[in-house]
Amino acid sequence: MPDFLLPDLGEGLTEAEIISWHVKVGDHVEVDQIVAEVETAKAVVEVPVPFAGLVSALHGEPGAVVAVGAPLISVARARSQPGLREPGVVVPGQADEGSGSVLIGYGISEPPRRGRPGAMADQTVPAPAPAPAAESAAARTDPAPAAARTGPVPVISPLVRKLARDGGLDLARITGTGPMGMIRRHDVEQALAAARESAGPVPRATAGEREPAEIRQPLRGTRKAMADKLTRSRREIPEATVWVDADATGLLEARAALNARAPARPVSVVALLARFAILALRQYPELNARIEDGDVVMPRHVHLGFAAQTERGLVVPVVRDAHLLSTRELSAALAQRTEAARSGRLTPAELAGGTITVNNYGVFGVDGSAAIINHPEVAILGLGRIIDRPWVVGGQLAVRKVTELTLAFDHRVCDGGIAGGFLRCIADCVESPVLALGEL
Repeated sequence: MPDFLLPDLGEGLTEAEIISWHVKVGDHVEVDQIVAEVETAKAVVEVPVPFAGLVSALHGEPGAVVAVGAPLISVARARSQPGLREPGVVVPGQADEGSGSVLIGYGISEPPRRGRPGAMADQTVPAPAPAPAAESAAARTDPAPAAARTGPVPVISPLVRKLARDGGLDLARITGTGPMGMIRRHDVEQALAAARESAGPVPRATAGEREPAEIRQPLRGTRKAMADKLTRSRREIPEATVWVDADATGLLEARAALNARAPARPVSVVALLARFAILALRQYPELNARIEDGDVVMPRHVHLGFAAQTERGLVVPVVRDAHLLSTRELSAALAQRTEAARSGRLTPAELAGGTITVNNYGVFGVDGSAAIINHPEVAILGLGRIIDRPWVVGGQLAVRKVTELTLAFDHRVCDGGIAGGFLRCIADCVESPVLALGEL
């Protein structure tokens, strides 16, 4: 009885959670048929089986976590179908001969169509049509419209999927309002509200049916991956933090002038901060390093990571070779990665390989943070909120736009002098952006 083992889903991932099965024991499956939907720390993907036959076992219920290399599904050869060879055990990363399928993630191209060996389809998964503007909220999230969608159902978070499952909703019958038709928590909650309204009043819970005193949620997927990385960072990196207040009035004026010149290609504050950080790394390359086999390795490229908060948790997308981009190109790349992160369309490669990270704490309404370094990097630069504060200018007290810059750094690669010099260089550019012109 051949077993199909959970394949390596990329970027060193070691496990995946079963979201749903598309088949049951006794079903006949064809080569490349989608049999399960699983979620890794990076994305939700559909898993195709690389051989044909009868499903004899499913190794796990929805919600179960399966390790890479462990059996996912067992398929017995269908005796009634002549010509089917016994495929044997399929190991991770391999597929039965004739299988041209790939793992399908939301927002990624659809699997190659069956045809001559090596032929690849160049079409992509079509985005669901947006709901008409005049459509009411109840109609947009009607839990039982006339027809359900076919194919993968893009959901922003496994918690959203669980919310729908617990509420007895069919995700295929909900129209998502997120990018590319992504179903968000708001969509499911509206569908649940519409279902409750159509069902009438709900009897009040008795004493024995009261809500539990605590809520327990498994730490899985993106949140578990980030938790593991941050735990390792705290365990291995002797970090220190330096910070400085800076007058950002000139920074905001420079940004306004740039955007007035080319409003179709706007420049963000974070892009300017990143540009200044890349400039400072020329003088202080130790902050763009990593420790490897006891050596401090300083690459000549800058792969810029930036923290992005999404409904699936904190992720750090990476703009590769950021040092080769203009300020406008860098700003556009940051915006594109942010949108992809929030819609769940980032690939594993776009979440790996960073050499330094920037973080905008100001969006949370705070001045700063003693951030945790994104291992294996050695530094993370932060920008606090920009607010009006009293500031001395030319010996006179004035109201200026002031921000706090923070830098957490690995004390193994440099001391406070280098870290302070790096942060001061960035602060000088924030206070007087024209100073950067001599080095750009």
